[in-house]
Amino acid sequence: MSLPDPALAPVDVVVAAEHAGARLDWFLAQTFPSYSRTHIRKSINEQSVRVNGKRAKAAQHVVAGDVVTVSLPELPKEGPQPAAIPLEILYEDDAIAVINKPPGMVVHPGRGHWEGTLASALRYHFDELSEYGGPTRPGIIHRLDRDTSGVIVIAKSDKAHKLVSEQFENRLVTKEYFAITVGAPNHDRDLVDLPIGPHPYQREKMAIRRDHPQARPAQSFYEVERRFDGFAAVRILPKTGRTHQIRLHLASIGCPVLCDRLYGGRARLTLAELRRPPHSAALSPAAANDPADLLIERQALHARRLTIRHPVDDRELTFAAPLPEDMTRTLAALGEFRALR
Repeated sequence: MSLPDPALAPVDVVVAAEHAGARLDWFLAQTFPSYSRTHIRKSINEQSVRVNGKRAKAAQHVVAGDVVTVSLPELPKEGPQPAAIPLEILYEDDAIAVINKPPGMVVHPGRGHWEGTLASALRYHFDELSEYGGPTRPGIIHRLDRDTSGVIVIAKSDKAHKLVSEQFENRLVTKEYFAITVGAPNHDRDLVDLPIGPHPYQREKMAIRRDHPQARPAQSFYEVERRFDGFAAVRILPKTGRTHQIRLHLASIGCPVLCDRLYGGRARLTLAELRRPPHSAALSPAAANDPADLLIERQALHARRLTIRHPVDDRELTFAAPLPEDMTRTLAALGEFRALR
């Protein structure tokens, strides 16, 4: 017997014995196959799902007889339209593709960003893409922030999507990022182990929340590759994948990502700023904003490498994306004007 649509009104589902012990998000994805597991997990995190009248977590295991009350947001009626946006394809076969996402590109449509997305570009460049993540996320297994560049993996089939998604969920994927930071960490290498939750009053931000019920554990290992006067080049290996994790963790140790508007305060860096002595008087507004001197005006964060197991033959594959021009240009200027003697 089919169940009512949980987007129209809350639906109560009783867990049968055959589903006892299953994760809540998996159980709901099986019960409501029109909704992706990603869509369901987001709804659980937003407290639209309750078990026996209590708040629920996606990873909790259901018990036979549990009453799960479900209220899900309405699914979009159609996905993004194809758009002839250039893409740098690093790898492609019948199951997956790997893209070097440019900075400034939103991954999938959302509030305020309906056009020019990676999802639209994928629709144009590939004949087949998975629908496992729902109609607005064709082929998209994971995401990068709008202003973060680098490696992103795309699935061409639902089976490939499911298998690679499970690698992300089980922390079997090795991710390596590269960042330019304002200030240099005190240690050459260290592990930042701080839980992340919603910001108390700014919706677009996350925050370190040690005792918040929605906070989740987060760990980022970092290693300083090069120190400059007032800056650093840093390699980061996140062990978890929380929203804004790297940006927030680096800011928490006093070294925010360069030009990170949310967590660093600075929006752009010019050549004129690097040429002047580090502790000299501030530049005039005109000098500081000379477009000819602009080095970078987005967060200097790049997904440099990603290692997964191939969803078909289980080969270990590592994909690498070269640094974009704005970060390369900034590093060259730092080497010229802020090198430590």
